Amino acid sequence: MNKTSVKGNWNEQKGKLKQMFANLTDDDLMFAEGKRDEMIGKLQKKLGKSKEELEKLISGL
Repeated sequence: MNKTSVKGNWNEQKGKLKQMFANLTDDDLMFAEGKRDEMIGKLQKKLGKSKEELEKLISGL
């Protein structure tokens, strides 16, 4: 899978997450290469979910 398809897939997932959790912003879902753990940490604080819950949620979109 190339970077373009990964980015497109993430944009789709990001939209679904924003529909599920209205309090999420684009900044909360900023995904930069190598910064995945940082993004997951922000989501943990904002949504009150564990890392495992978020991983499962994101992979299931």
